[in-house]
Amino acid sequence: MKVERYLNDEIEKKGSIHISLVDPEKLSPIEAGSLARIIEKAGSTAIMVGGSLNVNESMMDELIKVIKENCNLPVIIFPSNVNTISRYADAIWFMSLLNSINTYFIVGAQVQGAAIVKKYGLEAIPMGYIIVGDGGTVGIIGQARTIPPTKAEVIALYALAAQYLGMRYVYIEGGSGVPEPVPPATIEYVKGLVNVKIIVGGGIKKREQAEALAKAGADIIVTGTILEERDVENKLRNIVEGVHAGGRSRLKKS
Repeated sequence: MKVERYLNDEIEKKGSIHISLVDPEKLSPIEAGSLARIIEKAGSTAIMVGGSLNVNESMMDELIKVIKENCNLPVIIFPSNVNTISRYADAIWFMSLLNSINTYFIVGAQVQGAAIVKKYGLEAIPMGYIIVGDGGTVGIIGQARTIPPTKAEVIALYALAAQYLGMRYVYIEGGSGVPEPVPPATIEYVKGLVNVKIIVGGGIKKREQAEALAKAGADIIVTGTILEERDVENKLRNIVEGVHAGGRSRLKKS
């Protein structure tokens, strides 16, 4: 459990950490190498690789190899299907889309992917995945019955179910490119009910948003869309600084 231990150690030290999400469909290998260096320099703790559309194993392989050649951060697969599992990654979120109406995304794809994960010797990190609000493309592809982001009590019960099923992380996802992130009040409520690590992504574009979510209880903040914008280095550094500032606030309280 090398990568999971590393993530938990970083969370313990910083209160909250940032992970960058890279989409193989949107980057050439040259761009990926440059971006990996920027991500590491900006202070991200790890890099997640995955996309909802038009991604296959060969694309994942090529991108991950380039990333690992250009930075020292661990690479974690964020799978959309069984054809996005790469032998070159350090770990994979072994995740279940808990609020999908299609059992394929709850357990079917995981059954198919388990043998591949074992064959490649990937570190599997169990995670419950909950799509809220608009949900973006992933909500459509995953056939999610999305939950309003203000329905904290419902989201919290999904997270608690994930904990009781043995999942050690819960990812509350607003969807790529959505206008607003999950409300900090919702994250605070969920964190007060569960003991697992909470990951939050979707709609986080500003330092203040990242800081508020980290302060509310997000152990990990994930951003992806911002990596596609101009002046990515400064924008990403500001987000990471916000995450760490929110994390320090939590450490002071504990």
